[in-house]
Amino acid sequence: MAKKFHLDGLDRKILSLLSKNIRISFTDIARQCHVTASAIHQRVQKLYENEVIDKKTFRVDPKALDYNTLAYVGVQINLVKQKTHQEVFEHIKSIPEVVECHNITGKYSFLLKIYAKTNEHLKQLLVENLQSVVEVVATETFISLEEGFSRNVPVD
Repeated sequence: MAKKFHLDGLDRKILSLLSKNIRISFTDIARQCHVTASAIHQRVQKLYENEVIDKKTFRVDPKALDYNTLAYVGVQINLVKQKTHQEVFEHIKSIPEVVECHNITGKYSFLLKIYAKTNEHLKQLLVENLQSVVEVVATETFISLEEGFSRNVPVD
């Protein structure tokens, strides 16, 4: 969220309903909130404009595209110059299979979430795209055996 936006009770109710069913119609939300559909439309638009809802998010099931391996990778880099961190970040950003990159504290500079088609594909990504970068000192890989759950932060 780029700026602080005050969420009132109606905003929270809308977010709660949308988080349970993204395909719910504005009319159904309006009925449950006891307001008009146009009021819901305006509120949702305001939530988009204030970046409470990310309008760019479109989640595709990776397994439907044959990405069967999910791994989290810690990347340790050697900061040989001031721009090293940003240069490595830009390189990581260019790897399509890296779907998340977090700057973190501790032993690693970055924590990556990577989808690969197979374990062999993951190995190729690690060796050719990460470990071959001179500034990358070490990586540590954690393969997810199964996603227990994934959810948004609580609205209520």
